[in-house]
Amino acid sequence: MVATHPGAVIALDVGGTKIAGALFDAHRQIIASTQVRTPASEGAPAVLDAMASVVEELRARTSEAIAGLGLGIAGVIDPVNAKVSSATDTIAGWAGTDLRAELLLRTSLEVRAVNDVHAHGLGEALCGAGRGAQEVLLFAVGTGIGGAHLVRGELLTGVHHVAGHVGHIDSIHAAGLPCSCGQTGHVEAIASGPAIHRHYLRLGGDTRVNDTKAVSALALAGDPLAIQALATGARAAGRAIASLANVLDPEVIIVSGGMSGAGDLWWDSLRQGFSESVIGPVAKTELVVAELGNEAAFYGAASLYWSSKEKE
Repeated sequence: MVATHPGAVIALDVGGTKIAGALFDAHRQIIASTQVRTPASEGAPAVLDAMASVVEELRARTSEAIAGLGLGIAGVIDPVNAKVSSATDTIAGWAGTDLRAELLLRTSLEVRAVNDVHAHGLGEALCGAGRGAQEVLLFAVGTGIGGAHLVRGELLTGVHHVAGHVGHIDSIHAAGLPCSCGQTGHVEAIASGPAIHRHYLRLGGDTRVNDTKAVSALALAGDPLAIQALATGARAAGRAIASLANVLDPEVIIVSGGMSGAGDLWWDSLRQGFSESVIGPVAKTELVVAELGNEAAFYGAASLYWSSKEKE
């Protein structure tokens, strides 16, 4: 049976590996979801075609008109015109893509877009761990490190729409280490998931240990090198969060991403780093784990169509 939900919205979370989509009803409930592989090496047209196929699959699940298509997209996204201002080569030829024009052509839907981590921040602030808070900072630690800053439910993207690149704060723990941005010494170079694995190997760890998940398991089992690598990365992340808190003074700090599930050692070290760098007036700011997981980006992208009253 086809569901009927007036005011439906389709939300996509688009990264270099997968394109995930969700259909929301008028009550902000996810009623269908799907995903496909991102044809990243095939270029922007192929990725846009894949996005359109996800939209059509979800649109077939409701008989009501779709209010719009909300996107959380990898790259620097201009939310005013839904264009990819700049991007890495994770998706070939992605920089400069006009998402609004290209997807209107393919789907006949209005398009609104933000960066993928910004979408996660919006989702958590509005519907997850930050709901009800006036000012929220999201700090996401996974393959990379990203973030989002929201005030009264509004996302602050900055003049060049790159606000939230929190992984590129200088870190004393990363001195001399190359960062994905081309600079050195940034916190992402010591605290991201892959960086923790690299640090474990630099310390003399077993070269047969091939990823961060394995390093975390070794740390749990008491391996001293794994413990050192995991704790150093988490401590560096905590100090970076403290630096942001000292400047922004948020009501709540949400920690998300794959590393947030690394266990007590990671969290204890994160809080240690935070306490080492935070100034007195903001020392009691709560650090909480994200609630929505991968669905946060769906809620954030869909919220681009929710009125201020609906967000409350």
